[in-house]
Amino acid sequence: MKVTQAEFVISAVGPDQYPVDALPEIALAGRSNVGKSSLINRMINRKNLARTSSTPGKTQHLNYYRINEELYFVDFPGYGYAKVSKTQRQVWGKMIEKYLLERETLKLVLLVVDLRHPPTKDDELMYDWLKHYDIPVCIVATKADKIPKTRWQKHVKQMKDALLLRKTDAFIMFSSETGVGRDELWAHITSVSGLEREEPLPAKTEQNPE
Repeated sequence: MKVTQAEFVISAVGPDQYPVDALPEIALAGRSNVGKSSLINRMINRKNLARTSSTPGKTQHLNYYRINEELYFVDFPGYGYAKVSKTQRQVWGKMIEKYLLERETLKLVLLVVDLRHPPTKDDELMYDWLKHYDIPVCIVATKADKIPKTRWQKHVKQMKDALLLRKTDAFIMFSSETGVGRDELWAHITSVSGLEREEPLPAKTEQNPE
């Protein structure tokens, strides 16, 4: 997908702030500091639209980014950061759960994990929860550039085995540094969102009357 326009729209805290234009929405979930903002920036070929932070847990809302006036990326608060209060985590959890279960325009959840390490318990719980509610999910394993290519398959197998990944769910290795996986991920997103361009039909010709 060629991105010609991308903009930050809103940091929403509830349904009354969600966009009402009914564009497809792609949500990004993952632990704090896993690289969701960097992934968004690489996908749209912008350096700082989605702001990265050295402070995990800083994202506290659902951050909406509109792409090409065709779809939204919706960046969730990162989970698993110990310094965030239990009360705040509960608030985030309720907000995210309500969104995932009730948002009709949600087409896909990108569960962002770190390819270098086994999935965390939070990653496993999130994946199981999404599968329980039959929510479409794609695993995006970031930081692929940090691992030699000769070890990619070992880490992929480790990730898939730990998550008990269903064969029907996509798994895409990704690097925000090199762009590995970008085209594959865009292809999957456009397919799931119904944005694939149909081949034009051949021009109709009038039949000569007999």
